[in-house]
Amino acid sequence: MYMAYGWPQVIPLEPGSCPTSFSDHIVYFKVLNRLLLVVAPSHIELWSSSQHRVRLGKSKRGVDSIQKEGENLRAVWSPDAKLIGVITSSFYLHIYKIHFTEKKIQIGGKQPSGLLLATISLLLSEQIPFADKSMTLSNIICDNKHMLVGLSDGSLYNISWKGEFCGVVDLDIPFSDGSGADKLSHSLDNGLPSNGARGVSLPMNYMRKKSAIVHMEFSFSLRLLFLLFCDGQLVSCSVSKKGLKQADLIKVEKKLASGDAVCASVASEQQILAVGTKRGVVELYDLTDSASLIRAVSLYDWGYCADDTGPVSCIAWTPDNSAFAVGWKLRGLTVWSVSGCRLMSTIRQIGLSSVSSPVIKPNQDCKYEPMIGGTSQMHWDEYGYRLYAIEERSSERIIAFPFGKCCLNRGVSGTTYVRQVIYGEDRLLIVQSEDTDELKILHLKLPVSYMAQNWPLLHVAASKDGMYLAVAGLHGLILYDIRLKRWRVFGDITQEQKIQCRGLLWLGKIVVVCNYTDSSNTYELLFYPRYHLDQSSLLCRKPLLAKPMVMDVYQDYLLVTYRPFDVHIYHVNLSGELTPSSTPDLQLSTVRELSIMTAKSHPAAMRFIPDQHPIDYVLRKDSSSSDHLAREPARCLILRTNGELSLLDLDEGRERELTDSVELFWVTCGQSEEKTNLIEEVSWLDYGHRGMQVWYPSPGVDPFKQEDFLQLDPELEFDREVYPLGLLPNAGVVVGVSQRMSFSACTEFPCFEPSPQAQTILHCLLRHLLQRNKSEEALRLAQLSAEKPHFSHCLEWLLFTVFDAEISRQASKNHTPVPNHASTSSLLEKTCDLIKNFPEYFDVVVSVARKTDGRHWADLFSAAGRSTELFEECFQRRWYRTAACYILVIAKLEGPAVSQYCALRLLQATLDESLYELAGELVRFLLRSGREYEPASPGTEKLSPRFLGYFLFPSSQRRQHLESKSSFKEQSAHVASVKNILESHASYLMSGKELSKLVAFIKGTQFDLVEFLQRERYGCARLENFASGLELIGQKLQMGTLQSRLDAEFLLAHMCSVKFKEWIVVLATLLRRSEVLFDLFRHDLRLWKAYSITLQSHPVFSEYHDLVEALEERLSSGSYSSSTTSDEK
Repeated sequence: MYMAYGWPQVIPLEPGSCPTSFSDHIVYFKVLNRLLLVVAPSHIELWSSSQHRVRLGKSKRGVDSIQKEGENLRAVWSPDAKLIGVITSSFYLHIYKIHFTEKKIQIGGKQPSGLLLATISLLLSEQIPFADKSMTLSNIICDNKHMLVGLSDGSLYNISWKGEFCGVVDLDIPFSDGSGADKLSHSLDNGLPSNGARGVSLPMNYMRKKSAIVHMEFSFSLRLLFLLFCDGQLVSCSVSKKGLKQADLIKVEKKLASGDAVCASVASEQQILAVGTKRGVVELYDLTDSASLIRAVSLYDWGYCADDTGPVSCIAWTPDNSAFAVGWKLRGLTVWSVSGCRLMSTIRQIGLSSVSSPVIKPNQDCKYEPMIGGTSQMHWDEYGYRLYAIEERSSERIIAFPFGKCCLNRGVSGTTYVRQVIYGEDRLLIVQSEDTDELKILHLKLPVSYMAQNWPLLHVAASKDGMYLAVAGLHGLILYDIRLKRWRVFGDITQEQKIQCRGLLWLGKIVVVCNYTDSSNTYELLFYPRYHLDQSSLLCRKPLLAKPMVMDVYQDYLLVTYRPFDVHIYHVNLSGELTPSSTPDLQLSTVRELSIMTAKSHPAAMRFIPDQHPIDYVLRKDSSSSDHLAREPARCLILRTNGELSLLDLDEGRERELTDSVELFWVTCGQSEEKTNLIEEVSWLDYGHRGMQVWYPSPGVDPFKQEDFLQLDPELEFDREVYPLGLLPNAGVVVGVSQRMSFSACTEFPCFEPSPQAQTILHCLLRHLLQRNKSEEALRLAQLSAEKPHFSHCLEWLLFTVFDAEISRQASKNHTPVPNHASTSSLLEKTCDLIKNFPEYFDVVVSVARKTDGRHWADLFSAAGRSTELFEECFQRRWYRTAACYILVIAKLEGPAVSQYCALRLLQATLDESLYELAGELVRFLLRSGREYEPASPGTEKLSPRFLGYFLFPSSQRRQHLESKSSFKEQSAHVASVKNILESHASYLMSGKELSKLVAFIKGTQFDLVEFLQRERYGCARLENFASGLELIGQKLQMGTLQSRLDAEFLLAHMCSVKFKEWIVVLATLLRRSEVLFDLFRHDLRLWKAYSITLQSHPVFSEYHDLVEALEERLSSGSYSSSTTSDEK
């Protein structure tokens, strides 16, 4: 797994000497042996691609040379990185040689860089004897002896590295007649094709047509040559064992792809061919299975089509073939895993809906998006830490994206699922999982003193408890204590430089190093205690028979596998205490050797499978270390390079295939002695194209049962942007990582930030226990998890998946009589019985009901309990919001009369608790039910669960003003009850002058305040005395807060509409609304005099004196004297 981090870096290139139409692009670039070669139309540059990226040398062609022989058109770099072959636009062959001088480059700092200046000299310049001077050329491929270039007439031209022109190689390449009958179907999904398309063998009686070769891909290890023609046809050819030297032996095998291919790239280790198409889709073909189509990946699901990105322009596989980068001609690049997980993308995510096209408009501000103009070429460095990319129509720079790799359980380095680590070239990105609610990534830079001489970082292994990290670079080894935040290094640099680590394992408190010795070309195992890295503390040195392929350790047992498939298992015996003050002794004894003959692909990882204890081994309180007696594992899990997962019986040497398309797996059984481990019952988990899969031990004929998140828990399938890194056994969650981008105005490019995310699997474990009638164990496991984050969510998904599975079973059995349903309903009942032990039960049940069709509620509540009883329990516990959720269920199962009665009780209780929003939803339900249920018979009523969300989850769009004509005038019994309850509560609030609550009540229930005020003008709404009313209302409203002022404004508007003068004067005074008071007093001077005298005579109203003075000044002005006099007359 590869994940981008940090800011992209820019490598500036030298401009061309004579700009022409060809000078706006880079002819060729490649990374090899820590060197970066760039061939431009007029010059060649050689850069260092190691820790320090500096230019080591260059070669510029003169103007005369370019005019005579043409610009550089095609180029290739020899596998030994010593020679460069270039073909110019005038068909001249130039061969350059790279020579490193003794001049060292000083970068700065105490440590030497080890970089030397290079010279690029021209060895040969010859005219290629092409018969047709107007032909076009494909790219050049090569091996150690020869180069091969494709021509526009469909033939190949062979050239040796010595400059010998070996001539044209004609291929008998048949093509179809254009009917399209042999074309493969176009798969646009990131998944498997529906028809299982395979490569088409080519009958030799096809009519031969001239077609230009535009691209070639060559795999020396697979001895395969792929030819891409200008019409989109792609064919595979077999190559002689002697490589391109015997080009005449190249034989056409079959046609591949869908007929619209524009580029291709082969992963030799995985034996997968990636084909880019004009549709912007990349198709993956399995070369081990008749070139069958595995899957297709694209950005369609992210809202981007070929109109936005253009066709695929280039594909680049990572060095280990576990991921590949895709560049498009018009915009952006993306990195995918083989399983189809999108690991990185430079394209800004606008939305997942393709309805609104996310195509970039010219006026949009997207200058911070890398590769916004398209990608022309890409190449990974040899370690996979950097992806070098060149923008379309750009010759000025190369953009380098830094990447980190996940500590996958492959090869000879061990890993633990407890500690999730991504490692870059000089740092570790550690997931901080102390608080699973908010996972964070810590960037841990490696010591400069170590990395200066041992760049890059190659191996990382975490101890079993995840508290120690072993890190190895080019030489040596260092350890990191996560608790103490300290590094431990070799004190003797000479000892450090003698170690070339090829793998790391943890054996308890011992670090096991797989060391390679240059002088003897041998491998050995070195055992160091973690408290001291020194030759004097070396516990054991074990020579190995050959280079190990995979390694693993479990307790005191060590597994080493050699090619082709020889398994050796050793027992480690440690005598003495492992402390600095003692002298421990470590001995290895061989306990098992197996040599297995198989035609399958090589193992990529092997892990011991310990004998699994029953679940109560972890959960019972009296469990002790005696339950964990060391015993030699009799089985191991094998992940092969082609993604096949199998189980090997070490006693019988028999291998059993389990599944395929797997990228990584974690063995979880027998890995932890902690009582809080929630995943001990799980045997292992794997991840691949199908998502996450959990494997459980099962007694009986079938020793293992597979459960798939994709089948049973569709919303728990890992998002295709989240890649799993490991597990948190004490929290029962899987930790994954996805890409985020942060933008800044001060930088040209965004910063790529890996973002950790957690995915719970607790509900799967509980369901597994309940299916096996282990209810007590399931209860203990749930009690251990009760304080964990998202526990309520886990219970909800447990009940939902069980109930949904039962609905599906019943639907499938509708056409066949089933004599006994006890077995199908018992799991639902056991699930409900389990959840009843927790206070979340009532919320969980009704939440599951809301997610399912109302037609199946009777089945759910037959197991969960009667809906009215659950409602009553919530009502008594004053859980009114949860109780409200049951109203619609009661209406469906018990009838409208019962639901209306319950809703009326709940309405009164919510009003007493001032839960006005909830009361408003209940009011709307009661008024609506009066219209919906009364004319309908119980047999014809149909309810949708969406209605439950309507009255339980309000939104501004749903709320409608309840006009009196359509609500309160319908004097049915329950409508009259609703009206009485609301009016009674309004009178209560108005009598007590609880005005803030009154406003909230009116807004929540849409109560008609105008009608109420007109009726209660001389009742509860009456103000007996202005002075006491002003003082009381001022105390109730607390005008210092914004919300109180808004409430007063709301009431003032309604009082003005009914011309309630007493309230208008009080509220306008509190709000200091002089314009309202002036408009009122200028028509009634007697009221003004009483008002001013009251405010001036009471010391408590001194704060309003300035308001009185302002009003008096305005009222006494001459402009209103005449109108006032006339009014008085």
